[in-house]
Amino acid sequence: MAAKGFARHDHDDCIASGLEAAQTACAAQGLQLTKVRQKTLEILLAQHRAMGAYDVLEQLRDAGLGSQPPVAYRALDFLVTHGFAHRIEQLNAFIACAHPGERHAPVFLICRDCSAVAEAPGRAARDAVTEAAAALGFEAKRVVIEAEGLCPACAQAAA
Repeated sequence: MAAKGFARHDHDDCIASGLEAAQTACAAQGLQLTKVRQKTLEILLAQHRAMGAYDVLEQLRDAGLGSQPPVAYRALDFLVTHGFAHRIEQLNAFIACAHPGERHAPVFLICRDCSAVAEAPGRAARDAVTEAAAALGFEAKRVVIEAEGLCPACAQAAA
């Protein structure tokens, strides 16, 4: 089964279901999903590639929602803090969460050719890192696993 970030699918469905999940979670937790935060999430949901804050800011500016970097950074921080987006450390960029509202430990698969990013289940990998750290007396508080390679389409094109 292809990961959503690597397979053709209806992006309108991604946007609608992602926004609905965020709106439901915000209502349940008493959080405000402002216009800027909602538009930022829409921007991320419309792509399955990591986007830098300035890429997001450019689209926010085009939508008339701000032109200063703190606008994008605050919205992205909110989305990451509340589990609606993830920060891809290797790229210093952001991607919408593929499983909002679920407790999960994703592994990020990053295509080095087309920049697509997919979220894969990573609980076993996280547990292995945590156990290896504990064996050395280290208490891992946060584990981020990112793998770079080729998505199925780019791998096929390269073959």
